[in-house]
Amino acid sequence: MTTSRALQAAAAALAALLAVPAPAVPAPAADAADLAGARSAVEGIVAEALDVLRDGKLSEEQKREGIERIADKTFDFDRISKLVLARNWRKLSAEQRRDFIDAFRRHLSITYGRRLNRFTKEAVRIGHSQDHPNGDVTIKTKIVGGQADGVALDYRMRARDGKWYAIDLIIEGVSMISNFRSQVQEIVSTKGADGLIDALREKNKRETMHEPG
Repeated sequence: MTTSRALQAAAAALAALLAVPAPAVPAPAADAADLAGARSAVEGIVAEALDVLRDGKLSEEQKREGIERIADKTFDFDRISKLVLARNWRKLSAEQRRDFIDAFRRHLSITYGRRLNRFTKEAVRIGHSQDHPNGDVTIKTKIVGGQADGVALDYRMRARDGKWYAIDLIIEGVSMISNFRSQVQEIVSTKGADGLIDALREKNKRETMHEPG
C-alpha cells in the first residue's frame, strides 16, 4: 500500500471511529444519604400535617392556617409556580409573579389540606423511593385502612440549599402540577395573567367560606 493510500485508510478509520457515538453517561443517582434525607422530609411533612388536621381543638380556619404554615416551609412555591406557568412565566411582570405565587400558595395549601383531611382516620405508610436522573426523588406513600385503603399519594422532592422541598404531589398516578398547568394555560389564554390571579383569589375565597365550622 502506498503512503497516500495508507493515510487515506487511516483517515477513514479515524472518521469511522469518531462517527460512533460515545456511550451516554447516566446522571449520578441519588445516594443513600439523599434518599434518606428526602424520605425523612416527607415523614415530617405527613406527620405534622396530620397532627394539625386531627386536632379536635382547632377550628377549620385554624387547621387551614396550620397547613399553610407547613406548606410554606415544605413546598418550593417559586419552582412550582414556574413549572405550572411554563412558558407563560416569562410573560408576567415581577408584580404579577409575586401575586400569582401568593394566590397559588394559598390554593395549593387548601388543596393539600383537603386531600389529607380525607385520610385523618387512616394511617399513612411511607413506601419506597424513586430517584430521577435530574436528582429529584419521589417518595411513595399509601393510605392504610378505611375506604381509602391503598390510595397512593406520592411526593416529588427536590433539594435546594441543602434542604428537600416538595415540587409535586402525584395522587393515584396523576400529577397535581400537570393538572394545574392545564387549567392555568386555559385561563391565561382567555383572560390573561391578571384574570388568572383574580380567578385563583376568588376560588380561594369561595373554598375558605365553605369550610365547615
